[in-house]
Amino acid sequence: MTEADRQERNLVVSRRALLEKEREEMREKTWSQLAEGQVRDGVVRSIKEFGAFVDLGGVDGLLHVSEMSWTRVQAPSKVVQLGQGVKVVILKIDAERRKVGLGMKQLMTSPWDDAAGRYPVGSVITGKVTRLMDFGAFVELEAGIEGLIHISELAPQRVMRVRDIVQVGQEVNVKVLNVDPGQRRISLSLKAALPKEPEATEEETAEETAPAKAARPRTTPLRGGIGGG
Repeated sequence: MTEADRQERNLVVSRRALLEKEREEMREKTWSQLAEGQVRDGVVRSIKEFGAFVDLGGVDGLLHVSEMSWTRVQAPSKVVQLGQGVKVVILKIDAERRKVGLGMKQLMTSPWDDAAGRYPVGSVITGKVTRLMDFGAFVELEAGIEGLIHISELAPQRVMRVRDIVQVGQEVNVKVLNVDPGQRRISLSLKAALPKEPEATEEETAEETAPAKAARPRTTPLRGGIGGG
């Protein structure tokens, strides 16, 4: 190895060490400034199946797939790209384990904000069944809004298995029983949305409840019998 090669190699090593030192200083400075609820700019460093890691300035935070959008995200790469600049809110800091949880949907308008106005209690709406559980079925009313039909609200009769009544992908008419925007919950009923049977008319009711007509007394004598002559 020539003297020039040796000097160039030393420069590369020194440069790498300098960059690492600068990053470490930046990391410590960022850690001292981080706080839950803070909104910060970051850059997407890597994308995984469960979310994306965002560089906040020497500190990587996890943007979980469930915190990317109010709608259900199937693939994080559909929402963010490698190297993309993003604005995120700090949801949780674990200083001991050096972990940061991030959110992005919190900076967007939530469909739950005026859900009570769009889905008033007592209204009947159409939705699509998205998930089946032992205790009931979830129904998507719009992107980002799901309600639950409890198993007791699936049918007038007792239901043993949810899949006996509804299937994933099925469109159903449901009645809104309760809306809790704070907890992001809507209670729905399938049986309450079923069309009611027509009420019987007064004449039909009278016929059903009237006592049976008494038999007329016989006015002609019976033929035959004992005696006579």
